[in-house]
Amino acid sequence: MDFKQLQYFLCVVDQGSFTKASRLLDVAQPALSRQVRLLEVELKQNLLIRTGRGVVATEAGRLLTDHGRRIMHQIETAREELGKLRGTVGGHVDVGIPTSLSKLLAVRLISEVRERLPGAALSISDGLSVPMHESILSGRLDMALLYKPQSSPDLDTVTVMKEELYLVCGASSPSDASPISLKEVADLPLVIPRRPHEIRNIVETKMASLGCKPQVMIEVDGVPAILDILADGPGYAVLPLYAVAIYSKSGVYRFRRIVDPCLGSRLVLATSSRRPRTSTQEAVFNLVLEICSEVLIPAINREVALLLAQQPAAMNTPPTLAYAAAGGGRLDQ
Repeated sequence: MDFKQLQYFLCVVDQGSFTKASRLLDVAQPALSRQVRLLEVELKQNLLIRTGRGVVATEAGRLLTDHGRRIMHQIETAREELGKLRGTVGGHVDVGIPTSLSKLLAVRLISEVRERLPGAALSISDGLSVPMHESILSGRLDMALLYKPQSSPDLDTVTVMKEELYLVCGASSPSDASPISLKEVADLPLVIPRRPHEIRNIVETKMASLGCKPQVMIEVDGVPAILDILADGPGYAVLPLYAVAIYSKSGVYRFRRIVDPCLGSRLVLATSSRRPRTSTQEAVFNLVLEICSEVLIPAINREVALLLAQQPAAMNTPPTLAYAAAGGGRLDQ
């Protein structure tokens, strides 16, 4: 099996398209197609199926993808260990960051990697937690910051911070400053993300434990869009105060604590338990934790404090702000 053919095949699977893969690899599409076809001939298996939207892997293709990612990981590990003999640190690391946090984290992480790990290549992707979770398991990402991922034996996690979730509404919606029970929230028309968004999962799971379910007025995935809907009309949402602070204009929204029970969102740094981290990945992993502790958490607490200062009557008990345990932002619970 030719290494380059395997590399090309994995890129096509990741991109879901020969056209996109050829641009990314800077290889002519006919040459790329020919190399993948030679791989299929050698293995006596059809690996890809062409569809109207691109290509998808067959059962044999999925099996080769799993093995191929492990092979590529071993090659990367070998390169790093050989580089150590020359006294250099290298390797490629793919990191996923939630879209809402990328502005705070991405530039600082790039700067720190350039300064501390000059031989390393860093790629950053932003997105929602569920797709990034899947990307870790498939090998497209080496690590990612995820909000409250589903428990999985294939995922190792370190808790970075916790945030309390609040009931949020526009200024025109009836509301007061007192806390509201989760059962009462179930009776309100909610603007809520679609499944399997982490906030939707939290709300539905906690409400189910009380024998109720959310009254969904409309499903919207993006926090800015949710806040726009609340600002212009009726409805309520369940969000962390940080989301309100960074996406809203002061005075437009009201918020109430949710009690009995309180709702919390947990941010973790996740890696695959099936693939040991290389030394470069371990160094970047620790850098991400360090930046979260020194930059992310203070920034979130600062933004939330400013929001509360602008709306002093909005709550009669202090909020639970984002926090982390001592020791590089780790809070293993």
